[in-house]
Amino acid sequence: MARSMIQRRQDAERLRTEAYQASLRRVSAMPRPAPDFERALEEAHRGFGMAVRDGRLWRPKLKTRDPARLRLAAARHLFALYPVPAALEAIWLDGSGLDAAEIKLRKTWYIAAAGGNSLYKAGANAWLSRKEVHCFLNVAGDFAFDEAFWFAIARSYTEDCGLAGRLARTKIARTPRGDLAFWREVARFFCEHPASKEEIDDLSDYMAAMHRRDKAYRLKGRTLASLNRQMSDWHRDLAAIERIEAMRRRAAARAQPAVGAPVQNNAWAGSRLQDWEWAPPPKEAKAHGEWFSIRQLKTAEDLVAESRAMHHCVSSYATKCIAGYASIWALRRKALGKIERLLTIELDPQHRAVQVRGFGNRLATPDERKILERWAKAKGVSLRD
Repeated sequence: MARSMIQRRQDAERLRTEAYQASLRRVSAMPRPAPDFERALEEAHRGFGMAVRDGRLWRPKLKTRDPARLRLAAARHLFALYPVPAALEAIWLDGSGLDAAEIKLRKTWYIAAAGGNSLYKAGANAWLSRKEVHCFLNVAGDFAFDEAFWFAIARSYTEDCGLAGRLARTKIARTPRGDLAFWREVARFFCEHPASKEEIDDLSDYMAAMHRRDKAYRLKGRTLASLNRQMSDWHRDLAAIERIEAMRRRAAARAQPAVGAPVQNNAWAGSRLQDWEWAPPPKEAKAHGEWFSIRQLKTAEDLVAESRAMHHCVSSYATKCIAGYASIWALRRKALGKIERLLTIELDPQHRAVQVRGFGNRLATPDERKILERWAKAKGVSLRD
């Protein structure tokens, strides 16, 4: 029997109602679980047996279900007799990006300070003075742990809280604690020579590179102007290195066979001549432990560093070196623990000396000429008059 129009409308309405109720069931939120207080207590107490209160007596009036906030509340109950700065409490909220040793150190510092014990004696004396520890524990403002740490150090060098706070938010605060002595010197320098955060960050990158290259690098006698000039030279060197590296990669790609292992380092092939060393007899040596070496420069970094240190344009010969039309060699002298750059030598593919120049393109001295002749005789190099 045919269904009437009213029946068909009723059926359609019922189907719409059932579909709506099914959608509600799919998107309705699941019942929220109760806060897991026991888990928060266990996470806060794990590895630390010096609680000042019994965890079983904890009666939190918390509605939050955030595990981090619960963990912090549990730590306060277990360990805190006194309030501590947020920079110390933050370790209970988030330890991402930190290794296990650093997490343990920060929690130990929190427990010592919150329990009213001496943070200085609890291990902070390895890095901070008593005055700096006091400043660290009384830091005001929204500082992370490392920022509060460096704010305390900066305050020992300046009375200007604004300057100390600016320093604490620079890249200095993200430097490894193992290099603390060097970065303390940097912080003190900027306390004596105030600069903007952006300028401090830029100069910190430069000083970090110099410190990695030479652990004896220091700031004594330097000024902001001289550091900015040196940083500009460094940026130009980096650009020159990148251009040379791009040429080397293109040349390596053209020379690479269709099937084969890629080049594993950033050096070009260079000359087949081996590096050379010679130590004069004690009677002839001008200083104790005098020693000479001539080695080939086969990387962009070495070539640019030689050009910068010797004040000549040898880095512009990179194209010839990569193509195999020339090789560049450096004569060094070591005496009394110091290494001195003497000469830069260009050889052609037949091992003939095309150019020999010292600092500022000066010619070789008679004594240097004698060293070159000894090397040329040993390695079959032809020297021009």
